[in-house]
Amino acid sequence: MRSSLPQLASILGPTRRPHHHRVFSVPQPRPSLIRRHGLTYSTNETRIAGDVAPALADSCLRLPFHFETGLALFAKRPPRPFPPPFLSPPSGSFSDPLSTHHQSRDRRVFVHGELIRGYTNGDDAVYASEYFICANDGVGAWSSRPRGHAGLWSRLILHFWVGAMEEDIAKTPASTYQPDPRRYLQTAYERTVKATSGAINCLGTTTATGAQLFYKGDLRNPQSTVTPLLYVTNLGDSQVMVVRAKNREIVYKSKEQWHWFDCPRQLGTNSPDTPDRNATVDIVGITEGDIVLAMSDGVIDNLWAHEIVDNVSQSVQRWEAGEGGQACGDRIHGANGGMAFVAEELMKAARVIATDPFAESPFMEQAIEEGLASAGGKLDDISVVAALCRRNTST
Repeated sequence: MRSSLPQLASILGPTRRPHHHRVFSVPQPRPSLIRRHGLTYSTNETRIAGDVAPALADSCLRLPFHFETGLALFAKRPPRPFPPPFLSPPSGSFSDPLSTHHQSRDRRVFVHGELIRGYTNGDDAVYASEYFICANDGVGAWSSRPRGHAGLWSRLILHFWVGAMEEDIAKTPASTYQPDPRRYLQTAYERTVKATSGAINCLGTTTATGAQLFYKGDLRNPQSTVTPLLYVTNLGDSQVMVVRAKNREIVYKSKEQWHWFDCPRQLGTNSPDTPDRNATVDIVGITEGDIVLAMSDGVIDNLWAHEIVDNVSQSVQRWEAGEGGQACGDRIHGANGGMAFVAEELMKAARVIATDPFAESPFMEQAIEEGLASAGGKLDDISVVAALCRRNTST
C-alpha cells in the first residue's frame, strides 16, 4: 500500500504534513470583535490577506428560511499577499496624484474587475450569507513554492462557487429552481484554473465544503408543510456539521475524503480531483433552531465531535442567559448575534489545543494509528462559520 505513495505524491504536489512552524508574534489573548458589512467575526491581530468583501445578496430568490451567521478566524501565520493582478499595490510614481491611492484600498482584491467575495484566513477562505456558508482550506505547503498561493486558490474557488450559484438563481424562475451545488463547484473550479493560468501562473490546491439552505414543500399550497433542507457539498477534509444545541446532538456531519493520511482530496495544481468526479452532495433535513457549522480541519483535527457539540451547546446556553455581548432581539437558540459568540468560543477551544504541545487531539490519535510519531494539537489555520436556521417572517 505504501509503495504507491511517492507516485501519487508527485501527482498531487505538496501535502500537509505535521509541521513545526512557530506562530508569528501576534497577540494570543481574547480576540477582538470586528463588525463589517453586517457580519461579525473574531480574529487575532494577524492581517487578513485581501481584507474582506461583503456577502452579496443571493439574487432575488425569497426562501421561507434564512441563516443568521457569525464567523471566527485564527491564522497560524501571516498569509502570503495575493499577487497582481488580484491585488494592485500602491503606485510608486511621483507623478501620480496622492489622491489616487488610499490605505483603505490596500487589501481590496479583485478578479475580472469584481471584488472577490469572502474572507481569507491564512490559507483558508470562508464565506457567509443568508443562504450559503462555506469553508475552504488551502494546502499550506504551497507557501514554500515560488508561485504558490494556496490562499488565493481557496478564495477564488469560494468566489466563483457563490457566483455560479447566484447566476443559476438569477436565470431560473423561483418556482422551478433547484440547487445544483456540484455543478456550481465544478464551474468554480474551471474558472479558478483559467484565472490562475497563463502569465499569472499561480500554483495551489484547496479543499472545499459548503452548505446551501433550501426547503422542502410547496410554497403555493397553504396546506403544505414547508421544512428547511440543507444541500451539503464536500471535497476534502473540511467539514459541515449540523448541531441541535437544545438536545446536545449531532444531526449530521460530512465525511472527510483522503488520498492517504493528512493528504485530503483537493482542487488545483497537479491534483487529479475534480468536483464532477469526487465531490459528494448530501441533502439533509434540518429544523428551525439547528446550527450549521462550516469548519476547516484546524477545528476537527483538534477537537473531537462530542467536544464541538458540547462547546456549541454551552455557548448557546450562555448566550440565552445574557452572556456574549448585546443582542439585537430575542436570544433564543443563539439568535440575534449569538452565532458570532458561538463561532468565537469554538475557535478559541480549538486554538487552545492547537497551541498545546502536550494536548491529546484527534490528529495525534490518527497519526499514531498510522504509525507516525505525534504529540499535542495540530497548529493550523482555524476557521469557523456558524449559521442558525430561522424562518423568514415573509417570503
